[in-house]
Amino acid sequence: MPVPDPYDRQPIKVWKGTAFLKAVVDHPLIEVGDYSYYDDARGPEHFVGRCVRYHFEFVGDRLIIGRFVAIATGVQFIMNGANHPMGGFSTYPFDMLGFTDVPELTAGDLTIRGDTVIGNDVWIGREAVILPGVRVGDGAIVGTRAVVGRDVPPYALVVGNPARVVRRRFDDDTIAALLAIAWWNWPPEAVVTHLDAIRGADLAALRAAGQAIKGGTA
Repeated sequence: MPVPDPYDRQPIKVWKGTAFLKAVVDHPLIEVGDYSYYDDARGPEHFVGRCVRYHFEFVGDRLIIGRFVAIATGVQFIMNGANHPMGGFSTYPFDMLGFTDVPELTAGDLTIRGDTVIGNDVWIGREAVILPGVRVGDGAIVGTRAVVGRDVPPYALVVGNPARVVRRRFDDDTIAALLAIAWWNWPPEAVVTHLDAIRGADLAALRAAGQAIKGGTA
């Protein structure tokens, strides 16, 4: 069964504003899974410049985006380079603003919260802000203009500033089953074959498909 090329710059042939991120992201500290996309009428090829902020190589933190992630226009990933030194009396970055003969700012002077990790099958709404070191779980939804400063559990819906969990998309048993099935890791042909179960929330069929795929019989 034919599947899209995850490196397709224009997967929606009548609309140039959507691109699979693998086609437009070439950065040593950004990792993107297959079929994750960014939508922006101004040009999705500008994703890194417009959406990934303060990502300095000397800091070394990574942005990791899983598979089948949907990212709306204007989402901001604020990386650890946005942090200012807070160990002294001033937070002003003197050396970066042209002051000479001052100690050079290093990653050790900053509060480093680690990599920012977006799970699989995550939907991030328009102009949401993801703060440094946040981990967004598989299947989560981040609402429009939410400001996410804490980890988001799998299959949670978060909204607001600061973002808060307003509900879980499914009950605990269903979430556990979905995380175990991890359909996003299937071969893309298998995903397409079983879209009725995925989109129709047919857990029994999805579990059976996963077992068949694992056993090599699907």
